[in-house]
Amino acid sequence: MSAVEPPHDPRLRLVHQLRAATIEFDLLAAEFAARNGLHPTDLRALIALLDAARAERPMTPGRLGEQLRLNSAGTTTLIDRLERLGLVRRDRDTTDRRRVLLTVEPQAIDLGWSFFGPAIGTLLTAMDAFTPAELDTAERFLTAMTTAAARTNAATPDP
Repeated sequence: MSAVEPPHDPRLRLVHQLRAATIEFDLLAAEFAARNGLHPTDLRALIALLDAARAERPMTPGRLGEQLRLNSAGTTTLIDRLERLGLVRRDRDTTDRRRVLLTVEPQAIDLGWSFFGPAIGTLLTAMDAFTPAELDTAERFLTAMTTAAARTNAATPDP
């Protein structure tokens, strides 16, 4: 790929549209974080924990730290802060008492829905303009873009 892509390349237009959507979502997330006294990393942690719960994957502090690219001390500080705010709790794994599992508290879920619920509703309404086949294609596209971004992030060295 050349350093400068031709402007008529539809792939580049999609990259720019994806970036624009990402910026809008980032602005929404920043507003939520600011209103609720959270750091941006706090919100990323809550999203990671909610995604893990939705996928029925237990989340440990180590796994959360890896996902957020935090060291052990940073992960502990983050979890302590979220626990103090009543948004997350630590529980011992019932099958392996040495392992700690992280759970998002119902208060955090309610807080998120009160802010993001209207935005999610708007997104769902916008999707009504698309056929199920188009939504399947969009899902495949977004999955591929997320995977590509994750590969890029994994290959980027820490500062």
